[in-house]
Amino acid sequence: MGGAIVSTPMSTTPDPRILYAAERTLLAWQRSSLALMGFGFLIERLSDFVPELRQQPGTSGHHLVPLVVGVLFILLGSVVAIAASLAYRHILKTLPGDIVVPGHWTGLGSVINWIVGIAGCMLAGYLLFSAL
Repeated sequence: MGGAIVSTPMSTTPDPRILYAAERTLLAWQRSSLALMGFGFLIERLSDFVPELRQQPGTSGHHLVPLVVGVLFILLGSVVAIAASLAYRHILKTLPGDIVVPGHWTGLGSVINWIVGIAGCMLAGYLLFSAL
């Protein structure tokens, strides 16, 4: 009636798929942050062209609402990029050292996200100061 439960030992070989999954997640957040920044830039820039499309050239000026909304989207994209980089670095710290394939450059995605985040903050600052 009672059969013995046979347990098989789990594999102890390192699985680099865990690292690659973390990198894919980082890249997905990177694409999302770039999309948010692009959308914010589009909102901010289209505010200059909408009055011209309506053939009201006398009202072409910088509008405050599209500027604020666009800059907020750009800053949100910057925060997402930096937060994703920090989360990725945290995940890397929790992985065993032998999971990383020799010669694999784990810091490249994180560095690129920091650059994207900083560039987004600089773009937001430029748009704010150029409008004032």
